[in-house]
Amino acid sequence: MKILVTGKNGQVGHELMRSLDPLGDLVGVDVEDCDLTNIDAIEKLLERMKPDLIVNTAAYTAVDKAESDLGNAYAINVIAPEVFAKYASRKNIPIIHYSTDYVFDGTKEEPYVEADVAKTKSVYGQTKQLGEVAVRHHAPKHFILRTSWIFGVHGFNFLKTTLKLAQERDRLSVVSDQVGSPTSASLIADITAEIVKRLFESATSQKYGTYHVVSEGEVSWCGYAQYIVETANKKGLSTRLAVEKISPVATKDYPLEAYRPLNSRLDTSKIRAAFSVQLPSWKNQVDTVVDSLLSK
Repeated sequence: MKILVTGKNGQVGHELMRSLDPLGDLVGVDVEDCDLTNIDAIEKLLERMKPDLIVNTAAYTAVDKAESDLGNAYAINVIAPEVFAKYASRKNIPIIHYSTDYVFDGTKEEPYVEADVAKTKSVYGQTKQLGEVAVRHHAPKHFILRTSWIFGVHGFNFLKTTLKLAQERDRLSVVSDQVGSPTSASLIADITAEIVKRLFESATSQKYGTYHVVSEGEVSWCGYAQYIVETANKKGLSTRLAVEKISPVATKDYPLEAYRPLNSRLDTSKIRAAFSVQLPSWKNQVDTVVDSLLSK
């Protein structure tokens, strides 16, 4: 089985190169291998690789920049997934595509379930939502995995930025009215690998669809930052920033170009029931990543 992974240098793509490696002939590509704003380049890549499974992690993720860069965001988040999905349909192969909590506007009081209507207020969220629509419409054999607040050892993320700032500053203000589930890239990759194993071991056509993949538990960005610093201190990292000096701030007092959902909580009942997977707490994953970073 030949597996094509796009975005191999991203947080999730990097971990997928580990988790999927035992499951087939793995081919990873990134921007230097294929320009996802070029339909012809994508089609040539697919005809050359002839994959049995497409795993599309590549995305335009610059949330604020997308507000003024609609063309590139649309090309990468909508058109590219559509090209992949059409190929998957023609060849009758599965596609796994990743999406985000930003497809929701965050006004619901409870965690979002997969069947909730996607409403979004940012260009990034709109393009990711339209990418979902394209994959669903064109590829019957699809898995769309929505996740949130991704972090890990590889790449840029909130956890690593917080550790850096903790060594440089003695005060920090962090948004406290946005709530979600920090989710490690390694967890997303491991869940993906479990789906792929099941996919090629038995007929699972009834399990195609959209799923939420996030950690157990919830926290605000401010609480998340406080836990990161507290954990790092316990593990021996010397920081200038004391946990009590991380102050909460409201979203309205920290204006950015793009709208952020206040409620980013995603219900994971569906994937836990369908694939009998365990989703560890976000704190356990933070502990593991901080350990890995400090050991380096």
